[in-house]
Amino acid sequence: MKDGIHPEYNKIKATCACGNEIELGSVLKEMKVEICSACHPFFTGKQKLIDSAGRIEKFKQRYAKHYAKVEKSKA
Repeated sequence: MKDGIHPEYNKIKATCACGNEIELGSVLKEMKVEICSACHPFFTGKQKLIDSAGRIEKFKQRYAKHYAKVEKSKA
């Protein structure tokens, strides 16, 4: 390897928004992240299920008048 062309590799602590600190190696001096394995829903098991049926019902309510007009024009 050539001298003087590679960035310096440091051991740093990455800080999450939840306060968790993880030690890792990086060329950066410090790292701040918004989410980590300690607070991510996939790893904590606190996943929120998306209510897709509720979304469909909202869509149908919003466009009920439009579909009623289409049905009348077909009849």
